Amino acid sequence: MEEVVLPEGSEGSRFEIADSQHPPILLKSVDIEKEFRLETGIEELDHVLGGGVVVGSMVLIGGDPGIGKSTLSLQMSTNLSKKVSVLYISGEESTKQTKMRADRLNSDMNDNFYVINLINLEGIFEAIKKVEAKIVIIDSIQVIYTQQITSSPGSVSQVRECASMLMKFAKKYGISMFIIGHVTKEGAIAGPRVLEHIVDTVLYFEGDRFSNYRLLRAVKNRFGSTNEIGVFEMSGQGLIEVANPSEYFLSERTNNISGSVICATMEGTRPLLIEIQSLVCKAGFGLVRRKTQGIDYNRINLLVAVLEKRLGLRLEDKDIFVNIVGGINVNDPALDLALAAAIASSFYDKSVSKDLIILGEVGLGGEVRSVTHLPLRLKEAAKLGFKKAIIPESNIKDKKASENLELFSFDSLKESFKFLWKSNEAQTYRTK
Repeated sequence: MEEVVLPEGSEGSRFEIADSQHPPILLKSVDIEKEFRLETGIEELDHVLGGGVVVGSMVLIGGDPGIGKSTLSLQMSTNLSKKVSVLYISGEESTKQTKMRADRLNSDMNDNFYVINLINLEGIFEAIKKVEAKIVIIDSIQVIYTQQITSSPGSVSQVRECASMLMKFAKKYGISMFIIGHVTKEGAIAGPRVLEHIVDTVLYFEGDRFSNYRLLRAVKNRFGSTNEIGVFEMSGQGLIEVANPSEYFLSERTNNISGSVICATMEGTRPLLIEIQSLVCKAGFGLVRRKTQGIDYNRINLLVAVLEKRLGLRLEDKDIFVNIVGGINVNDPALDLALAAAIASSFYDKSVSKDLIILGEVGLGGEVRSVTHLPLRLKEAAKLGFKKAIIPESNIKDKKASENLELFSFDSLKESFKFLWKSNEAQTYRTK
């Protein structure tokens, strides 16, 4: 594809010669100052960002259409405009449409909140300079184009070049930028995935657009921890923060039902209690089905193989369905023992005590291995009223991690399952 490149030294040139007045310096002589962060007024968003917005940073917000990206951006803009000048650049809506959405969200608009309908990158730079904006929101990057590239807006070259020039502009003038990117059916940012390498922080909205709850996850953050999440509830007045995510994930739990087990997972620095549900039933017409939601499919197949080999469970002719309640996706090895217990619970139609949580990684030999951050997980469980916990024997040094929980430690699947279903012990633990 033919591309037009401006002459060297012209305004907005793609490449600039390095300033020779800044020679290399010793790393040990660099003076480090704590970066200044601007709080957005949305605690869950600040938590995911690592404490607030870093000056001169660029944040990419991705997610399915209608999941709440623009809503969150508008609410954040309203809060930040109370402190600094904010420019909301809407390439997909007119200024009147943006005003109507702000009225629906009951936004408290003031003299620092500017909005413009513009898709030309060069014009965007002029608008930012004119209002001296410190916070800029681009909604969305797929409709922005630069005159330096002859291809149409939304193409790989346009999106990549516009993002690179926006990043350079943000660093040069100390402007914090948020760019919204649409997600394709495959779950990737539409256009170039290279966007994730250009920006400082990548946030993804997760959840069903027809559900009231949304998860905001950080998958990249140069200024904070990755894999942090924020939980929101979508309402008629916009996104509302969920102060206790664990309570939300367990809010509709049914007691005394087989196949339901509670486990504590870690999302960055935050412990979350989640419900694991499993359904095991006889396969029809000899065709075995195994479906998972929120957990890796291959991990379930591995655990099923361990249950068949080490405990003699006859699962080869059974349909197995596993679901992580609440729409969250987890990949924590500490869930292994709880997943295995949920499958066995449904298989024998024996429920697990409602005041018990289960923690432990399961090896191929049926051994239960240690988990990380056990004190944080147990503290979260105790806070929500749980009384007992099954933990790995190798974590015995952490038994004093929670004085409010009665802890039971085991080093194998067989021993832990004996504790769970003592009355069914003779039938459950036959081995080959």
